Amino acid sequence: MRILIVEDSAKMAGLLKKGLERQGYAVDVVDSGQDAVWMATENGYDAIVLDVILEVGAEPIDGFEVCRRLRHASRWAPVLMVTARDAVADRVRGLDTGADDYLTKPFSLSELLARLRALTRRRAADRPAVLTVGDLSLDPARHAVDRSGTGIRLTRTEFALLEYLMRSPGDVLTRATLVEHVWDFAFDGDPRIVNVYIRSLRDKIDRPFQRASLETVRGLGYRIRDDTLGQTAD
Repeated sequence: MRILIVEDSAKMAGLLKKGLERQGYAVDVVDSGQDAVWMATENGYDAIVLDVILEVGAEPIDGFEVCRRLRHASRWAPVLMVTARDAVADRVRGLDTGADDYLTKPFSLSELLARLRALTRRRAADRPAVLTVGDLSLDPARHAVDRSGTGIRLTRTEFALLEYLMRSPGDVLTRATLVEHVWDFAFDGDPRIVNVYIRSLRDKIDRPFQRASLETVRGLGYRIRDDTLGQTAD
């Protein structure tokens, strides 16, 4: 398997390269964000080990921006971010820009190897940072929804319900499934509460835009897809 190491410390990069090569990995090393974006765009990697703090280059860009640019370019190689920062906000930011895992320095080589093995075992799939279905988009990091460039305000529960539906576009999801993933495990109310929120979502994301992307599949559940008003049952 081929790994890209993005690290501006020559000593750390050398240690990582040596350790990974001993485990049989093919390893490329770059020390700047610009080179990282270019290499990962031009080559297929099984995983990327990406330092957050990158100070090399004419106009240094950090690991967060590298990851954002790669995901924007539809490059979905698993990204393991490494950094000396241990603030929760930094870990959240890294994951929200599209990283798959986060490792704080100092760390052991054995832990890094274990995390890389876990990442490369996962099925390769598109993991966009922003979800889209037709002209509807949802950004989990910014907690923002818009349709054709027009912002839509949702409640917390409406947002969570829409996000779950948009993560499986075209799939029919039952009320029980939606309750399980959108409401907490302590919820013991009527599952027909989903119907109420579906209607509320339609009033916000569909009807004002003459769309009908949120569909009722009678006897089964709900799904979201790119569609036009009048082609689905209400």
